[in-house]
Amino acid sequence: MANLPSILDREKHFKYMEEISEAALFTNDAIVLGILISILAAIFYTASSSNTYWQKFYKFVPALLLCYFIPSLCNSAGLISGEESNLYFVASRYLLPSSLVLLCLSIDLDGILKLGPKALIMFFAGTVGIIFGGPIAILSVSAFAPDIIGGSGPDEVWRGLATVAGSWIGGGANQTAMKEIYQASDELFSAMITVDVIVANLWMAFLLIGAGMSERIDKVFKGDTSAISSLKQKVADYHASIARNASLTDIMIICAIGFGGTAISHLVSDLMTPIMESKKEFLETYRLTSLSSGFFWIVVTATLLGLVFSFTKLKQYEGAGASKFGSAFLYVLVATIGMKMDITAIFDNIGLFLVGIIWMLVHVIILLGVAKLIKAPFFFVAVGSQANVGGAASAPIVASAFSPSLAPVGVLLAVFGYAVGTFGAIFCAQLMQVVSP
Repeated sequence: MANLPSILDREKHFKYMEEISEAALFTNDAIVLGILISILAAIFYTASSSNTYWQKFYKFVPALLLCYFIPSLCNSAGLISGEESNLYFVASRYLLPSSLVLLCLSIDLDGILKLGPKALIMFFAGTVGIIFGGPIAILSVSAFAPDIIGGSGPDEVWRGLATVAGSWIGGGANQTAMKEIYQASDELFSAMITVDVIVANLWMAFLLIGAGMSERIDKVFKGDTSAISSLKQKVADYHASIARNASLTDIMIICAIGFGGTAISHLVSDLMTPIMESKKEFLETYRLTSLSSGFFWIVVTATLLGLVFSFTKLKQYEGAGASKFGSAFLYVLVATIGMKMDITAIFDNIGLFLVGIIWMLVHVIILLGVAKLIKAPFFFVAVGSQANVGGAASAPIVASAFSPSLAPVGVLLAVFGYAVGTFGAIFCAQLMQVVSP
């Protein structure tokens, strides 16, 4: 019996050592943040490299996927831990609303209107295709494979598809907003990101091929391309007129706009959430429980603030790089999402690719149908679609495939997508919830 305490001590020691071995190598968030930003810097550096190897590599592997995938590998390998870190919470609550404000700040409604009605019609046709494509895909798949779109609680598939709607109407910021509003599980979100990126990039490949034969496609659709030439010059002149080198004052004001907007968004959320909680039974009856989410009010307020600011003198700070700060915040958020992911989750949900493909087909059919009806040039079809599905990262790529001077058109429409993305995705998510089994 005299040896009992020492035996217990050894058992405690072995248990302690086992816990240490299971812990992540780096648990200090300052170190983890440095690792994540270094990963992002390496991806962006290689993606913009003139090296032929990297150019070929990024033709097949989207940079955005790596921003999720590499932190996910670090998490799986035990270098960092998404569960133990507070970085995701900080990024989603502070950087995301700032990103939304700064990205929406650059919206030039007048510039978008000058693109002509057909450009806007095709953009909204793409948006409508995404909004109704989601519930149509769920209904189609549930007719012969209801298990694919089932689930319960945070694993309900419609919750994950809501994040895809946010990405395909707006962008990464809207996607993360949908995850927080509808509380999709990390495992489901991992699967949805892979579906999102792969299906979206397959469609983008078709658009780039179509850009090379746009003249023949325009003949089939009888598209009127007369406005394209004048459009090139107008858009190029606009962006040249606002561009300038950012001073330290500019940078501080941009930060104040972003984080000031975040402060106001949290204030509105703190006021609205208790009011909505008191109406919980009513909201549950009409399946509007997302209105009682504090994060919902943060996201909506940030988006509206960005829109309001775009009509003020604050908009001039886009010329100093406001949207670049917004994008930088967004990619830090993307990396923190990645380190919470299990990238292998997609293999447990392979049927979700079918949902994504049907969804995309609805989007394409509506786009081409409207284009044929209004005789829109293929340029507006491609950019209108990619401004929704690809966002600011890839819409300029598709636009520049027609002409380098048209790249800003993709930016303008894609930034407009950030503004409508949150609201369109919420509407789409509600429809998907209604039709889900």
